[in-house]
Amino acid sequence: MGESVKRVIVKMSGEALGGTDGQGINQEVVQGLGKQLIQVRELGIEVGLVVGGGNIFRGVQGSSQGMDPVMADFMGMMATVINGAGVCQIFRAMGIPAVLSTPFAMPQYAEQHSAEKSRTFLAEGKVVVFAGGTGNPFVTTDSGGALRAAEVGADLLIKATKVNGIYDGDPVQNPDAKLFKTVRFNEVLGRGLKVMDAGAIALCEQRNIPIRVLNIFEKNGIVELLKGADIGTLVH
Repeated sequence: MGESVKRVIVKMSGEALGGTDGQGINQEVVQGLGKQLIQVRELGIEVGLVVGGGNIFRGVQGSSQGMDPVMADFMGMMATVINGAGVCQIFRAMGIPAVLSTPFAMPQYAEQHSAEKSRTFLAEGKVVVFAGGTGNPFVTTDSGGALRAAEVGADLLIKATKVNGIYDGDPVQNPDAKLFKTVRFNEVLGRGLKVMDAGAIALCEQRNIPIRVLNIFEKNGIVELLKGADIGTLVH
């Protein structure tokens, strides 16, 4: 896979950033990811990271508590910016040239996203950390990940989760749940498999961007995948 993949986007949920308890920013988890990204860059592969915010605040959580749903989603987007800023700080301390990119104007702290600027940063060898989702309410960070992958011309979208792929049921509740090694876009939608929301799947299918779902806590999983190992589930 490494020979054909030159640019990847990694989508990482806020819960995964929070480690085993899914809360806050787990420095060990982020450093582990950073060590992998250093190796990915050494393979000559450009990489961007899209972060979620569920470890801090989820928009649906606020809506369920009676908040205005637009403002609740805005708060969720701000949570992803907090994550992005924290990840960039940890990466930079590791010597990784990281750029925080948001769809909002925050000139003191972040680059305002444009596809052209992001492609330039990636081509320069920088790791672009995309935060703020798409900047719009009612749109998940999964869709944000698919959109950023399409904008920068990524060859692969990696969804880093807490499980080692896509199952036909909840593997925690059902030990007999079957792991899919490969599945087609239309099967994901037809079976109602919980991978990404329908908008993200449809965009990746339209732009012919394969998705690989893997366990972020599996040691060196991203690096081994990009070296050619068959890890996780491929959606294509």
